[in-house]
Amino acid sequence: MLWSALQIALLVYLGLAAAIYFKQSSLVFLPEMDRGFRASPADIDLPFTSLSLATADGEILDGWFVPAGTTPAARGLVIFFHGNAGNISHRLDHLRMFHDLGMATLIIDYRGYGRSSGTPSEEGSYSDGAAAWRHATEVLGFTPGRILLYGESLGGGVAAQLAEANRPGALVLSSTFTSVPDLGADLYPVLPIRILARIGYDTLARLPQISCPILIIHSRNDHVIPFSHGQRLFAAARPPKQFLEIEGDHNESFVFDNQQWIKQLDVFLRQALPEANQAPAAATQ
Repeated sequence: MLWSALQIALLVYLGLAAAIYFKQSSLVFLPEMDRGFRASPADIDLPFTSLSLATADGEILDGWFVPAGTTPAARGLVIFFHGNAGNISHRLDHLRMFHDLGMATLIIDYRGYGRSSGTPSEEGSYSDGAAAWRHATEVLGFTPGRILLYGESLGGGVAAQLAEANRPGALVLSSTFTSVPDLGADLYPVLPIRILARIGYDTLARLPQISCPILIIHSRNDHVIPFSHGQRLFAAARPPKQFLEIEGDHNESFVFDNQQWIKQLDVFLRQALPEANQAPAAATQ
């Protein structure tokens, strides 16, 4: 009976390992979670332009450009990369916050998310980020020094890769993991996750190569991505860098009416972006 129990336990263990190895894309990328579109920027009284961006490998990405105030380039541009679930219509609070800070925003859905074509993948998301960067610089006309890359959770991995490949004005990593293997090892400590992992998003390794100002945002009560990930990212980042500790769990830590939170982000923007020491046009109306 003991031998049978050990055999069953081994089969369960191997089954879990096989599932994580072969099905990890479906564990990391969750485009089907709340796929429906809830609203658009117009529903919160923000003007916007719908975008269809072509990637280098032929996918078409759905996105929005939300100008800042009466001019598209009042203060600078945020390229926003969301997390592994939902779509751009679930990030309207971010769009409102950036608009109130005098920033224009470019937000996209990765391939396979929302109304974008294709199937999600790590390399694909990097290509998606590159398409957003090309649109921001070549079509919208923003210089790299006036662009803030903002990554939320998994989006931090996309933003960090783009920041390493280019030199934006600033980078914000919000509730971001150090890497997928690191996070997997935290979630499944009894499994050899580092051997099984085929998806990396190794932001920790990229940070020492990124030379723009960096802001790390994390909550000590994050139940999905431990606070230690934010601490390790901050330790690895090159100066100038700042750390902003927020409250709440992974999905509820962004309290957009928290004026202290927004004030600290505003201070970072003023220090990081070339034109940030001047009042944005939206704020003077």
